[in-house]
Amino acid sequence: MTGALPDPLHGPAFGSYRAEEVSWLLTDLSGADLEAPVEEREEAVQSGAAHYSESLPVEYQPGPAYQQLFDRALADSAETLAHAVGLVTELVLAERERPPVLVSLARAGTPVGILVRRWAQAAHGLDLPHAALSILRGRGIDQVALSWLAAHHDPRDVVFVDGWTGKGAISRELATSVAQANAALPAGRGFAPDLAVLADPGSCTATFGTRRDFLIASACLNSTVSGLVSRTVLTDRLIGPGQFHGAKHYADLAPADVSARFLDTVSGSFAAVADRVAADLPALRASDRTPTWSGWATVQRLAAEHGVADLNLVKPGVGETTRVLLRRVPEKVLVRRDAVPDLAHVLLLADERGAAVELVDDMPYACVGLIRPLGRDA
Repeated sequence: MTGALPDPLHGPAFGSYRAEEVSWLLTDLSGADLEAPVEEREEAVQSGAAHYSESLPVEYQPGPAYQQLFDRALADSAETLAHAVGLVTELVLAERERPPVLVSLARAGTPVGILVRRWAQAAHGLDLPHAALSILRGRGIDQVALSWLAAHHDPRDVVFVDGWTGKGAISRELATSVAQANAALPAGRGFAPDLAVLADPGSCTATFGTRRDFLIASACLNSTVSGLVSRTVLTDRLIGPGQFHGAKHYADLAPADVSARFLDTVSGSFAAVADRVAADLPALRASDRTPTWSGWATVQRLAAEHGVADLNLVKPGVGETTRVLLRRVPEKVLVRRDAVPDLAHVLLLADERGAAVELVDDMPYACVGLIRPLGRDA
């Protein structure tokens, strides 16, 4: 692309993360009126009247019981999270000749990118650059953000970071977008479409901390665990040519912000898991990590079994199920029977939203959220 590239945003002017921990490759839309009721958004998205990225759901504000579940989940899972952070970071560092440039997929990937950066700093004394950009299903990665990265870093050093995989839609979107960007770059000097995640239950990537579907506590909340930043937005009404995709900074939610506590709790467990990470890394590196896309086959089977014609309405994994319950119109939640003790927050949200819960035994995911199809009554 031609013309001057925009400048990144930094906290505390935008978001609550420290300026050195992430550069947001986003346009500040904090003053825009973008929120719409969940049911209204759902009808617009499913009918094709609007893309999901053109508006924002009203931010869910947890009550005391749900907040207590988040607190308990964070305390119980901190070492598990730290272990996954350590493994995926060590995997990234071991398989690259030069220190990487971390690029997280906003917003769920951004706290993970910060944790990966912290592990690299604590374990190896590395001060890795970290930027966050927007990726949208059906619209791809922000190409202006990729142009900014290519202008400021060697694209070959970029590692894309996210929290988890579901059925692989974002992995596919990433590959398509990167190919588009690379067409304008010198041969052999493009971005790699690799995605590093904490959890890869969908078997969509070769770089992961675990393929077990487990609760990543940052999935329990929205902006208040993600630096007070909304999910990303792309609408011609507010974003012009040459601008990054947009997002809002919810400064008014600062009293409820637990973003720093989430990061500090997990990184505070790094020392406790360091020996285990070192012991587990060789086996992980030596294992066959070739993606099988088994999650996609599972989603197809579940959709057929439950009469869901549109696979976009099937959201597999703890993180995606939580998102369904927080900002979509859920119909049903499938919960693997042995995972029930770890999914108290999902069960509480399902009860609050009036979504049926069905116990199942035969799926790789701990739970799967089914969105109510347009026109179907509760």
